[in-house]
Amino acid sequence: MNALEVKNLTKSFDKVVAVKDASFTVPEGAIFGLIGRNGAGKTTTIRMMMNIYMPDSGEVILRGTKVGQEFRNRVGYLPEERGLYKKMKVLETLLFFAEMKGVTGKEVKKRALTYLKKFDLLDRKDSKIEDLSKGNQQKIQFIATILHDPDFVILDEPFSGLDPINTNLLKEIILEMKSRGKVIILSTHLMDFAEKMCDNIAIINKGEIILHGSLNKIKEKYGLGNVTLNYDGDISFLKQSNIVASMNDFGNYTGIKVKEPSQTQELLKSLIEKNIVVKRFSANEISLHEIFVELAGDGELKKEVQNA
Repeated sequence: MNALEVKNLTKSFDKVVAVKDASFTVPEGAIFGLIGRNGAGKTTTIRMMMNIYMPDSGEVILRGTKVGQEFRNRVGYLPEERGLYKKMKVLETLLFFAEMKGVTGKEVKKRALTYLKKFDLLDRKDSKIEDLSKGNQQKIQFIATILHDPDFVILDEPFSGLDPINTNLLKEIILEMKSRGKVIILSTHLMDFAEKMCDNIAIINKGEIILHGSLNKIKEKYGLGNVTLNYDGDISFLKQSNIVASMNDFGNYTGIKVKEPSQTQELLKSLIEKNIVVKRFSANEISLHEIFVELAGDGELKKEVQNA
């Protein structure tokens, strides 16, 4: 069952089309990734979903009903451009944002203090926002986003400015919210995070959705004929191989696409014959990064929208 349906959203600013005919579905109880480069149309799409921008055409359906003010009241939204009141104190800020969503009282204050402790900020509860580092301000913004216990959480580039430890803590909280049935929409250009966390994705490129569906099914489809190779040696000879369609070097490993899925074993044989030390050879496996590069890496939008 789908929690949200985005249907044919289009938005232009002057003569520039920011989003064109975008459609995708967000399942219940899932982490959904809206994936694309900076400037691809992710934030504009989210703002239309939130009714911050009114679309030129199209609509967003929440469990069978067109999205309105009710959705905004039930959502926690972390915008890409952070917005905190610099002169306010930390705890005061969190309680203020919760009150804006209609949540007050001892319980929300207790929850705020618990989150501050989790993020190692309890000793800064009476500090002004402007006295915090950018990373700590980001943590306060995230807490403010989820403090009122929303049903829907929309996070636009949530890991920006965070160190690895706090990034991991953020991921743990997001997964905990998912376990409680929350619907989480994660907008990011970081493929690694999306691949590890998301159940379903939509890739947007130049304002158009070029791929959407279950991430597992997408990887199954695009992984056919793909090999993930970790090795020692010189594999430059593969560039002239008549069975290799493309190669994508990531430094520590290489993604290789053979022309026919049945040729993966022939590829392995050729590596062994050339005395390449094969540390890892995974057939029919592909990363989200490789899929994205294949579809949009050359900057040319694929004409056929893929649905997996």
